[in-house]
Amino acid sequence: MTDTLNLPMPVAVGNLESYIRTANRFPLLSEQEEQTLARRFRDEDDLDAARGLVLSHLRLVVAVARGYLGYGLPHADLIQEGNVGLMKAVKRYDPARGVRLVSFAIHWIKAEIHEYILRNWRLVKIATTKAQRKLFFNLRSLKQSLNAMNGEEIGAVAKQLGVKPEEVREMETRLSGRDVALEANPGEDEDTFAPITYLVDPAEEPSEALAKRELQRLQDEGLKQALAQLDARSRRIIERRWLTEGEAATLHELADEYGVSAERIRQIEAKAMQKMKGALAEAV
Repeated sequence: MTDTLNLPMPVAVGNLESYIRTANRFPLLSEQEEQTLARRFRDEDDLDAARGLVLSHLRLVVAVARGYLGYGLPHADLIQEGNVGLMKAVKRYDPARGVRLVSFAIHWIKAEIHEYILRNWRLVKIATTKAQRKLFFNLRSLKQSLNAMNGEEIGAVAKQLGVKPEEVREMETRLSGRDVALEANPGEDEDTFAPITYLVDPAEEPSEALAKRELQRLQDEGLKQALAQLDARSRRIIERRWLTEGEAATLHELADEYGVSAERIRQIEAKAMQKMKGALAEAV
């Protein structure tokens, strides 16, 4: 046991196979040895005793982490997260309860691995509620085939896991989907079709937006200059007919205001509009 306590804690990086061989070399503890180390750590805060408990259970973490390789995440990362769970278990382990550390630690090891998988399996977190987490880690093993489940199968899974059928259906849909890159990978053809090509509104690109604002500015200034070239009566007729924020004046209303016919107002308006078009064309 003394030799075990003096050995350094291995790290699951670099050569993974070398790490696993090192972890498997640490001897298993007898129940008496485990009790002795656990009491020393609990009563005396002996960190060497805690190290002995951790090292003797590294092989357990390797075995548990191997069961989660189907999620496509690095084995080394799963082991590292599992080791965090193991250390938490050692810290909370009470030897007086009469339970072996291996039984107590499995819960903590799996909990840390589960959290790591949920954080990293997708860009968007796929499971947030207790029911969703239960489904995420059990649904694939409970499905009878790779095909979509029918209503009877969904009901059976929901009953077995104690969740609602609609939650089973939703999780199956989430698991069957995948993340899609917004833009094409750097090494791909420039013509590769990616979501960015149809999600972006060309009119809202920075260059287009700047061009639109500049055009609007020129038009506003041009409108002011065009109105300034009109006589007072023509300018008022145009403003009342086209530039008012409220209801536009009718030809007859303006005719009554100026004491002329509606046809005369229409002629003045047409002449003013023609003059303004020329001024606006020069401004833009």
